[in-house]
Amino acid sequence: MTMSGESRPRKLEVQQAQRSNKTPLDWEGHSFQWCRRDNEGSRALAPEANRHRAASSAVLRWCKFNLVGGIGIVVQFAALFLLKTVLHFNYLLATALAVEAAVVHNFVWHEQFTWVDRIKPHATQPSWRQSLPRLLRFNLTNGAVSILGNLALMKLMVGQGHVNYLVANAVAITLCSLANFLVSDHWVFEG
Repeated sequence: MTMSGESRPRKLEVQQAQRSNKTPLDWEGHSFQWCRRDNEGSRALAPEANRHRAASSAVLRWCKFNLVGGIGIVVQFAALFLLKTVLHFNYLLATALAVEAAVVHNFVWHEQFTWVDRIKPHATQPSWRQSLPRLLRFNLTNGAVSILGNLALMKLMVGQGHVNYLVANAVAITLCSLANFLVSDHWVFEG
């Protein structure tokens, strides 16, 4: 060991890495990732780290998406119950309106929470001018998948299968969720 506490092989490894424009990224004294310095001298993670970071980011975003979606499910169920049971709307019309209420709710929260890192407000434009095109894309994609998917599955399960409308709605929501996440991540809130 040297006076600094580094072993001789570790010191040589660092010196070699510096000469080759690579530096070890230390965490609690352990080298676990190699970084490259870009032209400006700042660290850029190696491709393996970028893949790991992207995967972690996608998992976190998926969790946020599902949290917002879970609250949206409550909004959708409450609206469906109110429209169908209290106001006596036809179950298909009540489903379409309840889904749209959840879609608008989810958009607001996705923009402010799930994909907030991708939303870059411009000082020259009010935020609604930036949000409106995203809301239209979100409604055309997530809204269409949710409304058409929910209506088709409700017609099949309730209309033909005589499944309870709330149970059928839960199944429909679950089946539409993954498609909505993928469309949102790759098109609506593209980074």
